[in-house]
Amino acid sequence: MAQAMNSEHRPNDKIDVLIIGAGPAGLMMANWMAHCGVNARIVDKRGTKVFNGQADGLQCRTLEILDSFGIAHRAWIEGNHMLEICLWNPDKDGLIRRSDRIPDTTPGISRFQQVVLHQGRIERFFLDSIASKSDIRVERGVMPTKLDLDESLAEDPDAYPITVTLRHLSEEEATPKQTATSANGSVISDGLFRSNLSPDDTEDLLRKSELNDKANSEETVKAKYVLGADGAHSWVRNQLGFKLEGDSTDYIWGVLDIIPITDFPDIRMRCAIHSASSGSVMVIPRENKLVRLYIQLTTVGAGNAGKFDRSKITPDLILRSAQKIMAPYKITYRYCDWWTAYQIGQRVGTQFSAKERIFLAGDAVHTHSPKAGQGMNVSMQDAYNLGWKVASVVRGISDRSILKTYQSERRRIAQDLIRFDHRFSRLFSGRPAKDVMDEEGISMTEFKEAFENGNLFASGIAVNYGSSTIVAKSGDSVEQGDGSDVATQNEAYKVTSKPSLASKVEIGKRMPSFKVLNQGDARPSHFQELLRSNGTWRVVIFPGDLTNSRQAERFTELGKALGAQNSFLRRFTPGDARHDSVIELLAVHAGHRQKFTIFDFPEAFRPFDDKDGWDYWKIFVDDNSYHEGHGHAYENYGIDPGEGCAIILRPDQYVSYVGSMDDYDAMDRFFSAFMIEQSGQKAGNVREPLFDVGVAPGDIQENVAVRVGSSTSLVAA
Repeated sequence: MAQAMNSEHRPNDKIDVLIIGAGPAGLMMANWMAHCGVNARIVDKRGTKVFNGQADGLQCRTLEILDSFGIAHRAWIEGNHMLEICLWNPDKDGLIRRSDRIPDTTPGISRFQQVVLHQGRIERFFLDSIASKSDIRVERGVMPTKLDLDESLAEDPDAYPITVTLRHLSEEEATPKQTATSANGSVISDGLFRSNLSPDDTEDLLRKSELNDKANSEETVKAKYVLGADGAHSWVRNQLGFKLEGDSTDYIWGVLDIIPITDFPDIRMRCAIHSASSGSVMVIPRENKLVRLYIQLTTVGAGNAGKFDRSKITPDLILRSAQKIMAPYKITYRYCDWWTAYQIGQRVGTQFSAKERIFLAGDAVHTHSPKAGQGMNVSMQDAYNLGWKVASVVRGISDRSILKTYQSERRRIAQDLIRFDHRFSRLFSGRPAKDVMDEEGISMTEFKEAFENGNLFASGIAVNYGSSTIVAKSGDSVEQGDGSDVATQNEAYKVTSKPSLASKVEIGKRMPSFKVLNQGDARPSHFQELLRSNGTWRVVIFPGDLTNSRQAERFTELGKALGAQNSFLRRFTPGDARHDSVIELLAVHAGHRQKFTIFDFPEAFRPFDDKDGWDYWKIFVDDNSYHEGHGHAYENYGIDPGEGCAIILRPDQYVSYVGSMDDYDAMDRFFSAFMIEQSGQKAGNVREPLFDVGVAPGDIQENVAVRVGSSTSLVAA
């Protein structure tokens, strides 16, 4: 039902962030705003959320991201887990046979593996997460009709340079039409209204609303930032005059979500099936006994002007195509949950933002085939990259320079995706080669290699952001990104990482995860579980073996610098904020846990609060747990316990900097390049020590901690 105008939103309202489109990308952005406490609205022209069908694959990295918001467990429990891919190809007689099996997810790259669950459930998880943190609600049956950006105000951080007119639609106008029935006459929910075979219906909806007395209500919104996450036909992109560059193929694919009745033996495995001459099928086993079939339609030809006739595409036509490809195996169904069709095309937007005020994400700036399981994942990861940056700027924590990295980072990823999808979709759609002399056919060996190599890319783990203001890696930011210059402009703030200090941690990639133990209570956690998505940067100190007197002394001196009144931990934190609300300080030492207590560590790593006491959740150890073994984090990160290192992590878990454990100045310069110093900082959560000089209760065992003033000195026994 189209929602009436919220009483909280009057004409000429001012809003920090307006999100247009409530699909996965828009909801990811809204979720960031909710978790960071940013004033935001999200509108969508459709009257309801998605309830079935649409995108379904959740890759490893996406599950890590969902886990950082506390919702991955819902997808993990409800989804169907994808563990193996079976490759089916024609034999010498033209009959399809299983030719190989490969793992669906490259073993060891993540604590998660790919699962499949329809988009409607993912949207529900986001809606619940947003509601748990804020009063942001999706305003449905609402669409923009006018967009204006005052470029003269674009660089003023306090300005609201964007004016958007919103129109409220009637329930009828906001409800997409269902167009097809099955052979037995029952209505099947279809997704053609979202397919790229369907024309954009925005103008039709606007004309209808102008004639409808019930829905002809408008409001004007002033916004600091706007995100257009409104799909492949993006109204926002069209208003900006931006284009998608690339091409479309002649390949038409149908999609069926069915409970199959079949004698095909691998129907509960992910399968890539190439027939000798009838096309291809991809089998995706789904939740609730469902199976998704991606089916190449070789019987649907182009009509006038190369356009495909949607009316000829029905669930029964798609099924007949699948039956022909999968012969001699039989397949039919009594229940179809959803269906659609689409034309394969690979295109990337020319620009991802206008003056770093209006941004585009998801299908609005890149389109590709769905068979690699990338659409929903890459769309959400666009908004995951952007959300914390916009929130940080709106909150006055970071200056606007970091917003330029959105296009540099995500447009480069989109370009890489298109190159991958271009090759992969043609290998999937092409006819198998009959022999080595068949130059027009597709090599099945090449197809398998592409599938295996593509698994790592598709997982999202391979994402590697280039050098920039917020990624201190060597090399040219222009070459490593999409061509934008996002390097640190002030030479005094340029920092060079020392990647050899953590040889298995790649700067620009997400931080890998291994088990570590909490020093205070011995509880094991995956390291990524400590990196919740709340907009906070992390400085992670790996001090190494603290029974080594040299390492203990270095760590103590670093603690003094970090605990000083003018340290970067305090300069960039507002006076009324928690000590870890902008930059959180963590330590992971090399063991042994039982030789230390938290009181053996500098106070900067165990801040004190008058209400909550000491913070026991900042100090961890790479040691053996009672029930879950040893994570061997130092070994897996490539860190020498005799040297240690410091790692700076962005709020989205990507590695910004690797340097010497006690190089405080380098860390200070890194943050000073883009963070805004806060006025009126409080003195900090520093209190006098429990003992002026001498031995505290935690120091009675194998080592001695001597407190002088408010600092702690670790002295190896």
